[in-house]
Amino acid sequence: MADPSSYRPRPGEIPDSPGVYRFRDEHRRVIYVGKAKSLRQRLANYFQDLAGLHPRTRSMVTTAASVEWTVVSTEVEALQLEYSWIKEYDPRFNVKYRDDKSYPYLAVTMNEEYPRVQVMRGHKKKGVRYFGPYAHAWAIRDTVDLMLRVFPVRTCSAGVFKNAARTGRPCLLGYIGKCSAPCVERISAEDHRELAEEFCDFMAGRTGTYLRRLERQMAQAAEDMEYERAARLRDDIGALKKAMEKNAVVLADATDADLIAVAEDELEAAVQIFHVRGGRVRGQRGWVTDKVEEITTGALVEHALQQLYGEETGDAVPREVLVPALPDPVEPVQEWLTGRRGANVSLRVPQRGDKKALMETVQRNAQQALVLHKTKRASDLTTRSRALEEISDALGLDSAPLRIECYDISHLQGDDVVASMVVFEDGLARKSEYRRFQIKGFAGQDDVRSMHEVITRRFRRYLAEKERTGEWADGEEPGAAEAGPDGTVTGTDGAGLAEPPASTLTEDDGRPKRFAYPPQLVVVDGGAPQVAAAQRALDELGIDDIAVCGLAKRLEEVWLPGDDDPVVLPRTSEGLYLLQRIRDEAHRFAITYQRAKRAKRFRSSPLDDVPGLGDTRKQALIKHFGSLKRLRSATIEQICDVPGIGRRTAEVIVAALAQAVPGGPAVNTATGEIMDDTEEPGQQTGSPGEPVSTGAPDERRGQER
Repeated sequence: MADPSSYRPRPGEIPDSPGVYRFRDEHRRVIYVGKAKSLRQRLANYFQDLAGLHPRTRSMVTTAASVEWTVVSTEVEALQLEYSWIKEYDPRFNVKYRDDKSYPYLAVTMNEEYPRVQVMRGHKKKGVRYFGPYAHAWAIRDTVDLMLRVFPVRTCSAGVFKNAARTGRPCLLGYIGKCSAPCVERISAEDHRELAEEFCDFMAGRTGTYLRRLERQMAQAAEDMEYERAARLRDDIGALKKAMEKNAVVLADATDADLIAVAEDELEAAVQIFHVRGGRVRGQRGWVTDKVEEITTGALVEHALQQLYGEETGDAVPREVLVPALPDPVEPVQEWLTGRRGANVSLRVPQRGDKKALMETVQRNAQQALVLHKTKRASDLTTRSRALEEISDALGLDSAPLRIECYDISHLQGDDVVASMVVFEDGLARKSEYRRFQIKGFAGQDDVRSMHEVITRRFRRYLAEKERTGEWADGEEPGAAEAGPDGTVTGTDGAGLAEPPASTLTEDDGRPKRFAYPPQLVVVDGGAPQVAAAQRALDELGIDDIAVCGLAKRLEEVWLPGDDDPVVLPRTSEGLYLLQRIRDEAHRFAITYQRAKRAKRFRSSPLDDVPGLGDTRKQALIKHFGSLKRLRSATIEQICDVPGIGRRTAEVIVAALAQAVPGGPAVNTATGEIMDDTEEPGQQTGSPGEPVSTGAPDERRGQER
């Protein structure tokens, strides 16, 4: 625990101007970001008597080891910089609203030639129109199903669309009138886009125009005695009205507003948002956060606005935002929202009428969400704490292992040997710190040797980072933190990219380093041999303050280094259940990476080795000859007939194919059947995500781990 007075800035050193400040821990990791109208006054509050601070603020300042600040010109700039840094550094002590799900949106892909209506989650894409969010995906599908009668926009995937265009037959929706079938050119691209725009207009709340137009068409059809058409239009009107009834009218027509309510206690706060478009509630969402310090309702609202609109522009930011309390000061926030929208945004507290009544409804939802969250959280926290305590007691640790790393090795009959590292903090997965490795020190199948290599590489990086930042204790030596025999350290990050040398990691960037933070416990997937290899790797590096254990799959026994007998935890133990979850997650992460590498290897082609032959000319060759087998038997003159292929290139292609050894028969791993010889073995005809293998499916699955 650090003493805040040890890093308190000297009097007069802090400027009396707007800015953003960052607290860092002993590892230079940013743990808190804040903004202030006056940096001097705001930071002075953190360095008062610890007894007078909020418990979580006290925890933050005693965890921190330094503080720094950046001066800006205006409070709006401070607001923008604070949001950017919170998103970039993910500080552990900042207010971060935890969303328990990825809310689904109704999306229309206006960036495609033939726009598609679909359910989308996750990050928003440029050129796509979004409506929602909705609480459930089925609610979107019900709404779309009703509206396709009137607006038969494409809903199929790209694969189905291309297949229909190739065969000249539309899908079922095209036959029953719920798709205008642009795939078979029943409608032009321009007319289909206009149909999609009308769909978007209706979803945006401009409903009256379309209903009145359909009613006029129905009346005209009845007058012309076209009764079947009139009945069809009547049903269309009913479908649109039914779709509208799913979103009740709560405010005056054409009102676009977001209503935000907050329910809070001393430790936590719940936020509920109702999205009102065209006077109707189009979506609802909720967040929960820990209150890191003594924070006002207005400040909670400000953080909610940052998270809600930080990535939004244009109409995604409504004309009116109704809140229970205004941030202090309100002007910078309102100016920031206006800049995001590109037009004036009203940020205010409703005082009377329908908007105040609707705000009370949102407030009740926030209160119920907080009660429900605290019920789940209490159970969850109790279970996780008990699990960590049970692990600590069973392994004889000095304290509960708040950070646990687990390693697993995966391969296919000794090929494509890879390893995974997963991280759990406080009993929860920390997926941003997952890592994966390729085994490079040797070839073949040897799980024990592979485990030794991975542990060595991971903790060599830790020691290198520790040495670089000057964290060695008095008398301590870097020892094995030097580079390996090949002069490099060869880990890969979660994206499979090569780790940069430690010297390229800047000291002041504050981002979580890849291998900078040590765990309290290392878990390996395996028994006594794997545990011994991991412990030997740590001993060789001179690390003696990290515990090691292994979890064997056969009897779920926990093995400790040097022990002849395993530790057997009760089957009902929460500690054993947590270790199993961590081990299974490491296995999942490893085998996913191994399969991806294997699939990439099987998709390779002899044409890849031909210099200067790009994807376009490769496709032209395969299209011209039909398969790689026929291309192999072609003469140089026949290859020259392919557009874009000259004689010199044709000679190189013939030479490359002559040197390549033809593979065995291709097997569809989804069905086990041998594919036709004329098909390209590297092409996939099985289920998506599964490569084509040259081994029998049952044998292949049995050897994979």
